[in-house]
This record gives sequence, structure tokens and C-alpha cells, in this order.
Amino acid sequence: MKKIILQLLFTIAGSAAFCQGTTVKYLSGTDKDHTAQWDFYCTAGRNSGKWTKIAVPSNWELQGFGTYNYGHDKIKGNEQGLYKHEFFAGNWSNKKIFIVFEGSMTDTRVTINGKQAGPVHQGSFYRFKYDITNLVKPNSKNLLEVTVDKTSANSSVNDAERRNSDFWVFGGIYRPVYLEVVPGTFIDRVAVNAKADGSFLLDVYPQNLKPGEIVEGQIQTFNGKNIGKPFSITADPAQEYLTLKSSVQKPLLWSAEFPNLYQIVVTIKNKQQVIHRVKQKFGFRTVELRANDGFYVNGARVIMKGSNRHSFWPETGRTLSHNVHLLDVSLMKQMNMNAVRMSHYPPDRDFLAVCDSLGLYVLDELTGWQAKYDTIVGHKLVKELVVRDVNHPSIVFWDNGNEGGFNRALDNDYALYDPQKRTVIHPWEKFNGTNTKHYPDYNYIVNEVANGQEVFFPTEFMHGLYDGGAGAALDDFWSQMLKNPHGAGGFIWAFLDEAVIRTDKNGAYDSDGNHAPDGIVGPHREKEGSFYTIKEIWSPVYIDPKPIDNNFDGKIIVENRYSFTNLNQCTFSWKLVNFPSANENTTAAIVKASGSTAAPNLKPGSAGMLKLALPASWRNSNALYLTAYGPDKKEVFTWSWAIKSPEAIRKTIKPSPTSLAIKAEEQNQSLVVNCDGIKYYFDKTTGYIQHVAKPGKDISLSGGPVLAGVNTTLKSFVYKDVERQYVVEAEYQGAATLHVKWTFAPGQPVKLEYNYAQQGDADFMGITFNYPEEKITGMKWLGRGPYRVWKNRMRGQQFGLWHKTYNNAITGETWGYPEFKGYHAEVNWVTIENNESPFTVYTDDKNIFLQMLRPAKEKDALQNNNVEPSFPDGNIGFLNAISPIGTKFQAAKVMGPQSQTNHANGEQINGTLWFDFTH
Repeated sequence: MKKIILQLLFTIAGSAAFCQGTTVKYLSGTDKDHTAQWDFYCTAGRNSGKWTKIAVPSNWELQGFGTYNYGHDKIKGNEQGLYKHEFFAGNWSNKKIFIVFEGSMTDTRVTINGKQAGPVHQGSFYRFKYDITNLVKPNSKNLLEVTVDKTSANSSVNDAERRNSDFWVFGGIYRPVYLEVVPGTFIDRVAVNAKADGSFLLDVYPQNLKPGEIVEGQIQTFNGKNIGKPFSITADPAQEYLTLKSSVQKPLLWSAEFPNLYQIVVTIKNKQQVIHRVKQKFGFRTVELRANDGFYVNGARVIMKGSNRHSFWPETGRTLSHNVHLLDVSLMKQMNMNAVRMSHYPPDRDFLAVCDSLGLYVLDELTGWQAKYDTIVGHKLVKELVVRDVNHPSIVFWDNGNEGGFNRALDNDYALYDPQKRTVIHPWEKFNGTNTKHYPDYNYIVNEVANGQEVFFPTEFMHGLYDGGAGAALDDFWSQMLKNPHGAGGFIWAFLDEAVIRTDKNGAYDSDGNHAPDGIVGPHREKEGSFYTIKEIWSPVYIDPKPIDNNFDGKIIVENRYSFTNLNQCTFSWKLVNFPSANENTTAAIVKASGSTAAPNLKPGSAGMLKLALPASWRNSNALYLTAYGPDKKEVFTWSWAIKSPEAIRKTIKPSPTSLAIKAEEQNQSLVVNCDGIKYYFDKTTGYIQHVAKPGKDISLSGGPVLAGVNTTLKSFVYKDVERQYVVEAEYQGAATLHVKWTFAPGQPVKLEYNYAQQGDADFMGITFNYPEEKITGMKWLGRGPYRVWKNRMRGQQFGLWHKTYNNAITGETWGYPEFKGYHAEVNWVTIENNESPFTVYTDDKNIFLQMLRPAKEKDALQNNNVEPSFPDGNIGFLNAISPIGTKFQAAKVMGPQSQTNHANGEQINGTLWFDFTH
């Protein structure tokens, strides 16, 4: 009897809850990692012409069906997908039943038990639903059938979404499908307008209200604690919506820096009972676009630092998950971004929820990739977009299309469903008080600073391609953009490489040639070098890390680039470290001292001084690290400074006692110098080293030193004993001069002194050697790392001791990061690991770049070579200057001062290297 009573109590409690809330019953899975199997028939392409099973949600191409197509493809697959799924309907008498599709590509026809649920839905990226109350059989199995046409019957939908779009075009039910079961009288939706002054307005859209019923609101904290008293309005069945009003004294405001959230509980009730109840999260904040001024949140000017994000995962296409959304937003926040643009369609609603909770400003976009929806379908899709997304405090602008894909007849539609009246923009053009020009060059930015009137924020700039764009040249651009009196930031193209894993090509990655490898991160979110460049340049705790010397007093100038955070809400820690020597088998730094530093009281936009209380012995350390942590205790950035000079580091090498005399002999066209049992072979006709021989081992270092990129000929080659040392000197003439002096001394590394003088423009400057790439296995170096640099992408790398195993990674085509090949900054020494015998090269000079081999060219490289900078003919170089890199559309030369070709004025440049072959 007790068991029966308990069961009855549970039934009553369940019924009460059921009456008050909305019941959601998933017919599909919830995301890419949690799917349901439906019956499926594909009409054309792979695995077509037969009934089988498919995971839902999914894009069918990624499940082995149909035809892959990129938007630029002239001929595209035109298959249909036919879905069947049985579901059980409960005892839902006196309820309204809706079937909801979060997203389906593209035209979608839905039937329940053989009867069509409503008009065919057109548009791939929008939530739609049908009232199927009269089609469902209660307490029975019901048959859901869905026909999805990948190509729309509406040509404007194809134009806007598929015909020539610069992204993958898929098919299928790729977002969840579920039932919503509500009482006969219910709240269809709400629209919040909560401002920074605490005022609160809520438009409530009830259905089937009856006279005497009340709509009530209760504001709560995010955790469900009531704030103030409930407020209500009496039902007026004649009104489309009712507006509830209230206010909160000094609410915690929402911003990207402090994403404080609340929730509103909305209830329909009568004198007897609660009829229906919903909850909606929101934030108190005021967003303004002030004409000829800037973008403001809660009265503070905000500079948006963002990227363009496709909804994409390589194994599942547009079908994602909460973990993917959390990963993406977390990576953006790690880069010190505070904004993201939806490109080129609205995302999963959960992505917006993550932006709400972690704090990103969002540009939400109606699709229109250089072509527009017609007005009839456009009206419907704008409503679906805004109704779904209106309550997210993260959304600050509506994008009505992209790059000319603007149906201007839709511009005023957004305000019909948005009580906040967010500004509508046309990304790419001057509109509505904004200038969102795409891909400005540096001179455009400078002119905009001087003469622009509109609020300026390019919604696409620094176009990534392979390793170009993104962080490259951003330093110069950003310095100018911050000077703009009407500036509001910008959005880098793009966040990720959209490389799909092809189920029809044995799992090969496909970024459609050079169309989609545009990201700061790879398809699985592998970090490129630009990730760290952006992180430093966009750090809201800004430090310009000038070199330090013996006169350093521990004071560092710091700038507060937050909008709402006082710098005293941050914390700072420092440490002094030493690094192992080249001969040790570890790269772990040794911490000699550490401490914390009081954060100065600096308001947003102001600058001041950090004072590090370093010990008196700080000069004995190799490097200083300083880390800033935000109010959330997460790292903002870590800056690093070399303390000891490269020469001082080199002088820590202990000589090896030896009694062996140096011998030299001539063999045909070669000079052979034998020092410490190691033989060094020189070509007397060129002056270059030919190779190095150890007992039982031959080291294939050759062909240098050569003056990089300059044609010279040997003028003289002399060699002689000098006071128990042996000296080999070569003099070169031609387009430049180069003097080389090798000094061999017992027990010491071999010393190479050189000087050169050249004039004119040069992609790079310095000296190079050759070493067979196929014999190199890795490298260990003391310098900036672990990523390579370009002349215009120096920021973001940390001074330290690094190791990389050889790889032939090609940025955007393979993702074995960090790339092994390329230029590496501020190198003190490098050990070149190989299958012959490792050797170490030290430099006595500051700011030397190591050239490690030459990156392989991308198989789909553009002919403009904007992102394929020049490298010397030699493959191991020690350089004083290196090449910049451009963007997909722009050569480096138009991207600012740091992006210019190097210029030599004929002054002599001196350098000293030391070669240690005794490993």
C-alpha cells in the first residue's frame, strides 16, 4: 500500500510540474556526440537509392551520403534526403504539441502520420516549428517523415546561402529535432529589454489567454534567488503581446568583462493555479552606437577585438556540441578577444548561451553571402532569427547579410521583434552610422583615422591564408585603429580553418584548395603562431616590452586597455629563471626567484607603472617573466625579457683542456684544418666550408657562409697559424662585400667572425649555410619560441629554451604545430639535431634570427605569393633581417611599416658565431 501511495504522489507531482512548464521530448539526438538513428534514403550520390540508417542530427555528406560541395563549385549535387522516424506520444490531451527543427538544409517538408505539418520551410540556418496537435495520435506510435532538399526551390535562398558562397554547403537535419508540449494556454515567447539603469521591460507573447488570467514576472539571480517582488499584468486576450515592467536597484551589469546574468520567471496563472511557466536568462546592459563617436556598452566606450567564426567541426560539418562551443569561446577569450562575428549565418543557440556566460560581444547575421534573400522569404527568416536570439545579452548588432547580400527591404524588420532596437549593419559598407569596410590596407586605416566620420570597425580584416594575415601586420594596424576617434575595433578573418574530413577520400582533409585554410586555429582548433601574436597585441593589460639592461630598476610601464576593469582588480606575478646549457638533456627552466607585484590603481584607458621588487641578484638570471591575471584569475599574457646577452650566455661554455696541436693541410682544391681531432674542410675556390669530419662521423655542413640573397665572388682566401691558433679568412666582392674569418683554437668552439655591407632593398640580410634537410631530426634553441616569426609578426613568442622535432608542417594544410621550418627570433644558440652528429651554433649578437630550412610551398598556393615570403637559398641562416608576410588579398608592402621590405644603407654589419661539434 505504501508503494502505491508513493507512486501516486510522484504521479501527482509530475502532473503538477507538467502543467506548469514546457515538456521537451527529443526525437533526434542533442548534438554531434549524442545522436539518434533514423531511417534514411538518399536520392543521389554516395549510398543512394536504398533505405538505411543515419545519425540525426548530422550533415549527410559526413555520414557517407550524397555529394560534397563547396559554395564556389559551379556544378553541385542536388540530392534529397528522406527521413522516417517513429515516436511515442504520451497522454497529452488538452495540450498543444509543436515539433521544432533547430536547423535543416535546405527546403524541409514535414509530415506526421502522412499529413503535412505546414508549409515547406526554406532557409538552412533558422529554427522553425509546426503546431502538430491535431496530427499526433496520443498514447500511440506516430510516424514522422521529413523530406529535405539540399537545393532550395526558391532561387534567392540558393543565391544567399549556396550558389557561390565561400564556405562548405551541406545537406541534412544538422541540428536537433524535438517536441514541445505546453498547456492550452501558454507563453509562446518573451523578449527582454533590461538596461544598465536597472529598468526592465518584458514583452510576453501568450497564446489563448482568458479574461481574468494574470501574467506575472519574477526577476531572479542566475542561481534562482528572488530579487524584489513579483510584478504582473492582467490578461488582455485581444493584445498580441503584453509588456511587464519592473526595475532593479544597482544591478550587476553584463559586459564581456563581467558577464553577469539574471533570469526572469514568467508565469500565467489564474486564481486556482499556475497554468504555464517559463524561465529566460538575460543581462542588464545598455548598448549604444553613438553617431560620429563610437560603440558604447553601459556608458563606456568599447573596442571590439574579434574574429569571424564558422560553425564547423571537421568530422561533423555544421553539427556541433556544447563542448565545441565552449572550446571556441574559451580559445577566443585566451586570445584576449572580446567579440565574435557569426559568419555567415546564425549559430547554434547554445553557442550564444556560452557567449552570454563567458562574455563575448556578438554580431548575429542573416545569411546573404554577396546575394540576398527575396523579400517574402526574407521577412520570415528575419523573424525566425530575431525571435530565437533576441534575449541574448551578448548580441550587440544584427547583420543584414554580407558583402552586398543586403535586402534593404528587411532592414526595419529586426526592430519589429527586438525591443532593444539593436543597430542593424551591412557588413562591408557604410550604413547606419557605421563603416565596416572589408580588407582595408594600412593607408586606408591611416586616412580613416584622419578623416573618417562613421563609427569604424571592419567586420573582416587581416584575411588569413595559410600562415599569412591574422596576426601578421596586426601590430601596425591596431596602433592606428586605437587612434581613431570613431574606432570600434574589428574582426579578423577567420577563426578556424574550415577543412572537412572527407568520408569519400579515405579521411583526407579538404579545405577546398586555398578557399578555406584561413584560420587562426586549425580544424581541430590547433593553434597557429598568430594565436599568440593576437593574444599579446590585444591584451587588455598592455606592455610594450622594451629590452632591459643592467640599469633596469624593476619599473615597467603598463596601460589599462580594459573598458570596465580597474587594473587593481588584476594580479601580477614574476619569476627569474636560468636555462640549462646546450649540452644538458632538459629544457626545463630553473626558477631562481619569484614573487607578486601590487597592481596599480589604473582606471580603463590610463597608464602607469608596475614596480617589480626584484632581488639584488636579478642580473645573475637568464630571463625575467611577468604574468598578468585578469579578475577571473586566468592568464592575460606572460611577457619575457632576456637578461644576459648572447655573448654572456656563450661565455659560460667551459673550455675543454687539450694538448693537441692544430694541423692544416691542403688536399687538391680543399684546405683541411684539424682541431681537437675534428677536421674542417674548406673549398679553396669558394672559401666555403665543405663538411666537418669527426672520428667515424661526417657532418654535412657546407656551402657557407654565403651572404643571403646577394651575388658575390671570392676575392681572396688566406689561411695561417697565429699564436697556437689557426685562422682562415675569405674576402668576397660583388653586389655587396663580405669578410669572413674562422679562428680555430684548442679546446674551444670554432669562432666565425664576419662583416658585410650592402645597399638597397632586401627581403632578408645575413649569412647562410647548407645542411641536408633529410638528415635533420630536430632542434633545441635558446630564443623566442616555440613558433616561427615574420618581420611583421614578432609579437607573442616567449624567450626560453625550446625543442622541436623535425616536421614538414604546412600551415593550413597539415596541422603539426608549431611548424619546424622558418625564421626564429632572438636566438642565442641552437643545437641542430641530426642523424650524423648534433652540433651547436652560438651567437654573440643580439636580435639574430635563425633560419631553419625553407617551408614547403602549399599545394594550392595563390599565384600572388602574398603569403609565401622569400627565403635565402641556403637553408641554415643567421640573419639580421627577415621577410614580412602578407594576407590572402594583400601584399605585405601595403600592410604598414613593419611589413616593408628591409633596406640596407651600406653600413657595415658585424657578427660572431661559435660552432661546437663536440657533442
